[in-house]
Amino acid sequence: MAGRAGEFRALHHGREAGYPLVLPGPWDAASARVFADAGFAALATPSAGIARALGYGDGEATPVAEMFAAITRITRAVDVPVTADVEAGYGLPPRELVERLLEAGAVGCNLEDTVHPGRTLRDAAEQAEFLAEVRAEAGDGLFINARVDTFVRGVEDPGAAVERGRLYAAAGADGVYPIGAPPRHLGLLAQETGLPVNALAATGGRGPGPAELGRLGASRITFGGGLLERTLRGVEELARELGRG
Repeated sequence: MAGRAGEFRALHHGREAGYPLVLPGPWDAASARVFADAGFAALATPSAGIARALGYGDGEATPVAEMFAAITRITRAVDVPVTADVEAGYGLPPRELVERLLEAGAVGCNLEDTVHPGRTLRDAAEQAEFLAEVRAEAGDGLFINARVDTFVRGVEDPGAAVERGRLYAAAGADGVYPIGAPPRHLGLLAQETGLPVNALAATGGRGPGPAELGRLGASRITFGGGLLERTLRGVEELARELGRG
């Protein structure tokens, strides 16, 4: 798995501006196969998308066993590397969290610094310690994408995200994910943390696309639950057609 994770890690580096690593977010095995067959080099499961597909709400509402079972079905369905969004770790100790990720076939993970329940920011030093423990357990077998939630928790100052990003980099994170960051701050975050920056792209033309986000400083693009939302709009239209019929 370390070799597979190393291949995935390499995809984040040496990218030209405007050509970030684009990682679609499958919510089940069928959607994973569609994205892999379309030629994407890797995939990134969205916790919100999987939760909704399983009938749960976002924010660690999905039972741990069900979330990791879903991730396992996705990794088994495709030949490309899959990284998994596992919220804040579901309260699992680092060793168990790493074991579950590796058993599920994931090559990486997102770990956010939001505390559940309550949706408050975790103390940055505590989160850095947690990430360091995950790194120690995983070795180089997982790409750790450290999500920084300052912007979505109402902290507009990019300096707060930079401070956390630096701490997480020192703890062994491979990348940072300042979710909700204004695109103009992406370059600053990349420069100040020294790590690949993950940007969240909106779907349906509601914001900068992957190429523009790449030009602004992102090395990696994900979509959260947006691709499932877009798919469900198509399902809703189909339902209306069937109802009219």
